[in-house]
This record gives sequence, C-alpha cells and structure tokens, in this order.
Amino acid sequence: MKLLIDALLPLFFIACQMVLVSNAEDLPEVGGQKPVTLSRAPVSATRPEFTSITALPGRGMMLLQITAHFPGKGSINVLASPGIDEAAKILNGDGDAIGAKAYSMGSAFLVPYPNRIRGKLSPDGKTLAAEWQGHVLTLPANNIGKLPGAERHAMHGLILRSQASDLKITKIPGGEELTGVIHAGNFGGHWLSQTDLDFTITLTADAIDASVVAHNVGREAEPIAIGWHPYFNLPSGDRSQVRLHVPGADVAQVDGYDNVFPTGKVLPVEGTRFDLRAPGGKALGTEFFDDNWSRLDWKNGAATVTVVDPAAHYGVKIEGLSPQIKAIQVYAPPAKQFVAVEHQFNFGDPFGKEWGQIDTGMVTLKPGQSTRWHVRLRVFVP
Repeated sequence: MKLLIDALLPLFFIACQMVLVSNAEDLPEVGGQKPVTLSRAPVSATRPEFTSITALPGRGMMLLQITAHFPGKGSINVLASPGIDEAAKILNGDGDAIGAKAYSMGSAFLVPYPNRIRGKLSPDGKTLAAEWQGHVLTLPANNIGKLPGAERHAMHGLILRSQASDLKITKIPGGEELTGVIHAGNFGGHWLSQTDLDFTITLTADAIDASVVAHNVGREAEPIAIGWHPYFNLPSGDRSQVRLHVPGADVAQVDGYDNVFPTGKVLPVEGTRFDLRAPGGKALGTEFFDDNWSRLDWKNGAATVTVVDPAAHYGVKIEGLSPQIKAIQVYAPPAKQFVAVEHQFNFGDPFGKEWGQIDTGMVTLKPGQSTRWHVRLRVFVP
C-alpha cells in the first residue's frame, strides 16, 4: 500500500498544478502585473516538502505565499497572508503611494533600507531629510506611531511599489526558479546613484532560497542595505506555546514599542527576556517583540532563526547566508498568529547620530560594485 501511495502522490499533485496553471489567466493583477507561481509535486510520504511560491512582480517581487506539504496534514501556508483576491484589493487600493501595505502580509523585500530612518521633517510632513557622509537623502515619511507625540519617519525602503521586468521561470532539478530585475535607478529621486536589483527565487523540496543582488550602475557611491519582512504563519493558532530561537547575543535598546527608535545602546541579552539563544528556543507566551538582535552566532555558514509550533508538529528554519547580514529584527505581537523574522544588513535608524562610531551595517557601494543578500527557508517536523 505504501508503494502505491508513493507512486500516486506525485500524480495527484501534478494534476493540482495543471489546474493552477490553467487558472493563472484568471488571477487579478497586483501592481499592474500578474502574480507568478512556482510549483512542484511532493515525492515523499514521510517528510515535509515545499510545494509552491506565489510572487508579486508588480509589488517589488514580494512573496505573497509559500506552501509546504506535510504528510498526514496536507498543505500548510508558511506565510501569513490573505488569498490572492483579497491581497489584490488591499494592495491595489488608493491612499498607499509608497506601498506600505506590502509589508503587512507575506514577505516584502526591503531595499535600499530595511527598518526605520529618522530625519528632519519637511513642513508638509511628507518627507524627511537624513544625512549620509555629508549627503542629504530626502525620503518619504511614510510611517508614524500611534501615541501622542509620535515622530513620523521613513520605513522599509523604496521598492514596495516597483515593477520587476525580465521575468523568467526556469526548471531546475527538483523544482523551479524565478528571476527578475528591478531597474530602481535613483529610487524615485530619493537616492544618490543608480541601482539595478537582481532577484532570484528558488523552489525545491528541501528549501526556498531568496536572493537580491544590488548593483551600483551609476557614477556616485551610495549606501545600501537589504532585508525582507516575512510573516511566518503559526499553524496551530496557539501562539503562546510557539518556541522562538534567535542566535543574537546583543539587542538594540529602543525608546519604546511605539516609535521603536534605537537609543544607540547595544545591550547583552544574557539574563534578560531577549535571550532566545537556547537550542530549543523559548516559548513566546505573552511576550511582545519588535527588536533588533545583533552579534549573531554563525554556525555552518548561517545565522539561523528557528520557529517551532509544537502543537502543530511544525517548524521552520530561517537561515541568513550573506556575511553582510548584521542584524535580525523580530516582530511578534501577542494578539497575532505570526512571527516576523527579518534578516537584514542594518540596525534601525542606521544614519542616526545616536550610534556614534558604531558600524550600523549599511554597505557602501562604489560605482560598479555589488552586494548580495541571501536567505534560505527549511521546514521540518520537530
């Protein structure tokens, strides 16, 4: 019987994929472009495998959903996101000029800066001026806290509404690969040079790989940081028992969880609630996190965060593979059934004077130079 199941299972999923492909033309456009789906059929009846990725080239190549097949459980959503129709309504709506709604679901890519940037606010409150090596950067002031006195600031980069071109899906051993380019230029007049971004998204049974390579194709040096904003789904719906492992020995002190601005102090996690380094992680309970860990423990060439949902017999590993990744931001509100784990180059407010001489992780790209961000996902049964 087991041999029969192993033989029929791939055929079943191939049939499902054929239905998916045949309905692709019916999917709504998001950001002026159709979603792109990579898919593969699972071949194992005993171990979990990744089965699909849905990307939105019209919204900065963000990943709307990733699915994995767990034997005995079926398909599980790896990311916390609405369906494509609901996502299209949200992301295509008015009143979101910078595209901030893209980092409210799935996983948006954040370039040329993840996290928050402070600066001098313009009289109309729409932009702010930040400084880098004597240059002034005028950035959209697209975010603000909820409490009285909150300070408007820039957040999560400048490609959230960008369209990708030169899209190509390639069959690879055991899966598929999507590549695309965003010719970001000077990021709408907000940056110092001209930048091209090459995206590669790879689906195989064992892993999802996402990489972004930034090329300075202009004539001036520029700062670059890269990250993403993935909301990892908690399948059991019981957030309190989910265990989180973060391999960071330091955490950046912030002024509170409304502005979430760094004070410039980096503190050891030893003996605090921020110490999530135990191999099995620590139960989230009712803890709130919106924090930036650094001094990462690299093992086997990776800075790995683990999210385990014991009640669902489900786990996901998030492996940061680029040496330029200096920090991991975790956003985990107790009332939500997700944990956002953001491998990124930089600390929050990386141009801020509060940091003094501390290296905040921004990479300086001279003309002709490139830098790469690379993260890999794996699913497992804990």
